[in-house]
Amino acid sequence: MTGEMIAGIFGLLAILIVGRSVRIVSQGYEYTVERFGRYTRTLSPGLHLIVPLVDRIGAKINMMEAVFDVPSQDVITKDNAAVTVDGIVFYQVLDAAKAAYEVANLANAILNLTMTNIRTVMGSMDLDELLSHREVINARLLAVVDEATSPWGTKVTRIEIKDIKPPRDLIDSMGRQMKAERDKRALILEAEGERQAAILAAEGDRQARILKGEGVKQSMILEAEGRRESAQRDAEARERLAEAEAKATSDVSAAIHKGSVQAINYFVAQKYVEALHAFAHSPNQKLLLMPMEVSSVIGSIAGIAEVAKEAFSSKQEASIEHPAGRAKSKASVPSVGEPL
Repeated sequence: MTGEMIAGIFGLLAILIVGRSVRIVSQGYEYTVERFGRYTRTLSPGLHLIVPLVDRIGAKINMMEAVFDVPSQDVITKDNAAVTVDGIVFYQVLDAAKAAYEVANLANAILNLTMTNIRTVMGSMDLDELLSHREVINARLLAVVDEATSPWGTKVTRIEIKDIKPPRDLIDSMGRQMKAERDKRALILEAEGERQAAILAAEGDRQARILKGEGVKQSMILEAEGRRESAQRDAEARERLAEAEAKATSDVSAAIHKGSVQAINYFVAQKYVEALHAFAHSPNQKLLLMPMEVSSVIGSIAGIAEVAKEAFSSKQEASIEHPAGRAKSKASVPSVGEPL
């Protein structure tokens, strides 16, 4: 009986020893091993054996990336504006031994460090910078907090500011300021549009005036060319008329030189008839007086007829004249009337 009890005791001790010496570490965790209260090593995920009654598990560290919220807090900006800020922090333990033995309550230490640096970083900025440069705030916070937590075997991966809430009256003032700024930009744009329209209209008017001037210039040139052409044609007509009159005068002079009185009567009668025609067609003519005898006018017209007869008789005598050179006889023309 005594032997069986002893064997049972030894069996129980063996089970206890084996149970105390075998440790299974889950994935995502690391265990620290302490021998007589002193850290000796770190157990990674898997099956491990430790010395029973000598070694023990000190701390079970979660090696996965963790996240916690930063509670809201009031921050006074550089321009004395009070805002309410909250955020979120992502961190991961890289060294289980440092996280277990370099700091007590790692999560609380990171939280307080983050809140303190939020007040420091955001308190050094104006409200406008605070609202428009959130990425800069995140980067500055991450650099400061990550450097501070590095001795704890922890890596702060991200810090994000979730919300920035200015006071209600400040929000209303900012809304009015934004509205005034947008109204100002709208007026500037409208004035710029009107200015551009006026410039374009003036440019169009200038182009129109230039084109109109070119058209007037071209019209004047064409009109001047027309007047020149007309003047040339008038000059040619007067020249031809003068040539015709000169030819007629020359013919009359030749006839007079040959002793033909009818040529003189023809010339005088022609001018006389032209003068009567012009006098008769004058616009203010009411009564036509003839202070000369009608027989003289008739005599002048008869002189024209005699000239024509003399011309025809000269042609007939020339046609019947002997080709051997017989002398040409002169025809005598009887006088019908007195010359003027």
